[in-house]
Amino acid sequence: MPSREDAWNLLCEYTQSESLRKHMLAVEACVRAYAKKRNADQEFWGIVALLHDFDYERWPNSGHSPDREHPSEGAKILRAHHYPEEMIRAILSHADYCGVPRESLLEHTLFACDELAGFLTACAYVRPSKSILDLEVSSVKKRMKDKAFARGVSREDVSKGAAELGTPLDEHIAFCIQALREHADALGLRGSL
Repeated sequence: MPSREDAWNLLCEYTQSESLRKHMLAVEACVRAYAKKRNADQEFWGIVALLHDFDYERWPNSGHSPDREHPSEGAKILRAHHYPEEMIRAILSHADYCGVPRESLLEHTLFACDELAGFLTACAYVRPSKSILDLEVSSVKKRMKDKAFARGVSREDVSKGAAELGTPLDEHIAFCIQALREHADALGLRGSL
């Protein structure tokens, strides 16, 4: 299996955007934390999360094609680099429009963490401190009700992700905030704190 360093190099080859790279790192932090909690393979789960959007910058797929652009192009590239099919399937399953039903705990976890990690990052950036370190669940829930805020994030997917994990939404939010706090510096989320 390719290493995390191999995965990071592949990600950097296809993704120039610093914010998109940080998004993938944020999702990785959340997914790895869940892997640890569930006694799953943290390295395997982390690599899946790290690579879930690596092809998005080149093939954004605004038309939601099930077999072209993101994440289908990425799947082809990962197969060419000999990534395990289980990883590729998990990445395909995070985009509902691909028609790959989520079955494994890894697949449900990736989906649950993807939108939420992006939303939590946006919530941290608008705080006076610009930090994840003082972000609270209540503030996140309040922002979720504001349709104009981070409008690209599907609130339905955030709620559906927690439900797929069988975890109350508040608990899922709190867990992911904690995972991001542990990587605040690498994610640029320490702010002024």
